[in-house]
Amino acid sequence: MMKFGNRVRTPLLVASALVLSAFTALSGNSTEADNPPTVQHLTKSPRIKIDAARGTASMDFSVMTYNVAGLPWPIRRGRPAALKEIARDMVALHAAERAPDVIVLQEAFTPASEAVGAPYAHKISGPRAKDVTALDLPSIDQGFVRARRFLKGERIGKVLSSGLFIFSDYPVIAAHMTPFQENSCAGYDCLANKGAMIAVIEIPGAPAPIQILNTHLNSNGASGVSAARALAAHRQQVDEMGALMAQSLNLNWPIIYAGDFNTRHSEDRFGHNAKTLPGKLVAQYCLEPQSACDARMPWTGDAPWLDTQDLQGFAGVPQIDIRPIRAEKMFEKPRNGKMLSDHDAYMVTYRLTWKVENLATLEAAS
Repeated sequence: MMKFGNRVRTPLLVASALVLSAFTALSGNSTEADNPPTVQHLTKSPRIKIDAARGTASMDFSVMTYNVAGLPWPIRRGRPAALKEIARDMVALHAAERAPDVIVLQEAFTPASEAVGAPYAHKISGPRAKDVTALDLPSIDQGFVRARRFLKGERIGKVLSSGLFIFSDYPVIAAHMTPFQENSCAGYDCLANKGAMIAVIEIPGAPAPIQILNTHLNSNGASGVSAARALAAHRQQVDEMGALMAQSLNLNWPIIYAGDFNTRHSEDRFGHNAKTLPGKLVAQYCLEPQSACDARMPWTGDAPWLDTQDLQGFAGVPQIDIRPIRAEKMFEKPRNGKMLSDHDAYMVTYRLTWKVENLATLEAAS
């Protein structure tokens, strides 16, 4: 969630947003001078395993979602050092061949936060600050629009981009995205042009691409407005995300969704979100006794998915079965007494399995 309001008073926040808006207008989209780590981009070959007895092929495919809290100065101070730590770790993970195949980032507003994905060969960035939606959807209630408040950031305009990125070790062959409508937001979240994006990723040897959805939805308390107002914006954004999926998803290809859904401690938010997204939540699947999923997460209680903002889910198709085999945290330990972000990274390893008619050809190719 975007914690604009937790560290600064409202007048200072609004002043910071106006200063940042003027600065970015003069200097383009860059809000911070920084250089990404120097890395060598190597073409990744999938490790496909053959089961001749079953006539199947399978491979593991990992996705990490991470809200990196890459808010720029003067809205938030002290982020470049932490973001450089994360970026250095990602380079090291790649060098050790332990990095996720795909990472989806939220709140990656600055060059330092974008540099977290520097080791990856393929990058898709989400909606920019000036982008507008092309989806034909009803607008949010006009009474909601008239109640916008300048001092809550709702009448300043979009100061920041969506902060969304998808980085992949495998080729991205198509992308679909949209910002949410201009007024489909509440409170300080309106300063960013939040939205949703879908990357279509081709894995050599697999019979179909994998679709990856990334989003960051309106926060609740951190938005600085009432829970009812924040909920109305959240529901509208979920509907717009659903419209993007209805327009862009290929139902014959698997999908993985990941991001900061801002549904923690809210059954209303989570319920509306769950009705829109396809397939099954990773946490729900991994907690089933028969799943054989290695859940290395602190999931407790009857509904642990309500204890976090960061979610992943999946939907397979007859052509490719997909199921989580491991879920774990990353970047969860403090450095020099401080966390690198106000979120932990959340990585899920999925196993993709498909039928193969010509095993000899696939064995030769792999």
